[in-house]
Amino acid sequence: MPSLAIHLTPIHFIYLIGVLTILATMIFRKDTPIVCIIFIFILGLVGSRSLVGGIQSVFHAVLYASKEFMEIIATIALVTSLSKCLSDLGSDYLMMRSMSKIMKNTYIAWWILGITMMIFSMFLWPSPSVALVGAILVPLAVKKGLTPLAAAMAMNLFGHGIALSSDVVIQGAPAITASSAGIEPQNILQTGMPLFLTMSIVTVVSAFLLNKKTMVSKNPSILYTQSSEKATQPKPSKAALFVAIFTPVAFLCDIVFMFVYDLKGGDATSLVSGTALLVMIISSIIGFKQKSMEKVTTYIIDGFLFAIKIFAPVIIIGGFFFLGGDGISYILGEQYQSGILNDWAIWLAGITPLNKYVVVFIQMIIGGLTGLDGSGFSGLPLVGVLANTFGTAVHCSVPLLATLGQISAIFVGGGTIVPWGLIPAAAICNVNPIELARKNLLPVGIGFLFTFILACILI
Repeated sequence: MPSLAIHLTPIHFIYLIGVLTILATMIFRKDTPIVCIIFIFILGLVGSRSLVGGIQSVFHAVLYASKEFMEIIATIALVTSLSKCLSDLGSDYLMMRSMSKIMKNTYIAWWILGITMMIFSMFLWPSPSVALVGAILVPLAVKKGLTPLAAAMAMNLFGHGIALSSDVVIQGAPAITASSAGIEPQNILQTGMPLFLTMSIVTVVSAFLLNKKTMVSKNPSILYTQSSEKATQPKPSKAALFVAIFTPVAFLCDIVFMFVYDLKGGDATSLVSGTALLVMIISSIIGFKQKSMEKVTTYIIDGFLFAIKIFAPVIIIGGFFFLGGDGISYILGEQYQSGILNDWAIWLAGITPLNKYVVVFIQMIIGGLTGLDGSGFSGLPLVGVLANTFGTAVHCSVPLLATLGQISAIFVGGGTIVPWGLIPAAAICNVNPIELARKNLLPVGIGFLFTFILACILI
């Protein structure tokens, strides 16, 4: 078990000032990339002790973040390409019309969209589920009057929040946390289930009630992406009808393949993305015949332009926060092996007088801190170790503490709070990720409060 003692350096304090400055900038609703670049440069300057190193660190941070985000960028680009093709053919309208009886009104649409996202995410994980659910259900929900921002909230809170934080089917998150805590994954899922349920129910109910009056679009006839440029839907053709049937069947086959070949995470995402591209090509050939080659090129260009437009500022922001995790070795050099955020979390745990209630609070804070790098899973080994350490020190439930740290780490970084962690849902709904993070902040905060109170009672 590692010691909780750690030596803080100027790098740690500069980074902390950077985090606080960025958070303040976000509170005042200003863009943060310039702040991130300045602090990356300062950290590089101090870390390398040279001007050249400071300048290089800026590019290294951007390059590292680009590599980390590339899978999501490509997925969003290819799904958007398919969406444009379906829109031009009129197939999206046919698919929406076939499901219109399910979503009776705006509010039902919000719950159905969220619950569907949660179910898919439990079996497939959120990243591929965003592509699957977003391509089919989001246009229908928006057509029913749901605002794109409300649709993004539903997908994000139910998928990257509820499904990923509990991970009851795939059990990747509980396995990581439990192994570090010296317990079995089932201990977390069974003992911690009241915490999972409380966080989940309180968060989504709060989100619905707080945003009920604003989730109805003032102009529901305008769809959330490129189809908003058209006043009317094209007249459906035989090709459009075929594609409207073929597209969901293709994605259903993906789900079967995922179960048969046990595809998870990146493998599942690549299957969905590849399917989106192939379906777009087949649809273009069927619908546009001799013009299909030019159409495919146009759709791919439009898809990547859309994805890069969404991700450009997030890559810069992510570059700064990756310094808090494993990215520090690539950005500042191999002499830095420990993420700055993790160091701060360990330091905080080491100086705090411990009792059961303080331990509960510190575990939540540390989980949230490790999530600020946008990777909810990167902090799970730390919260698992600390759960074992704290539980042994104050004689309280290790599984409950491990569950609490897992919930806070993933809800923050997995993510529903940090803009660089909730890009997939924001991108597929064509909304500002920073605005989505602001919308999520209050309901997630309320969820944390109720979960904290319950943990204090159960501990």
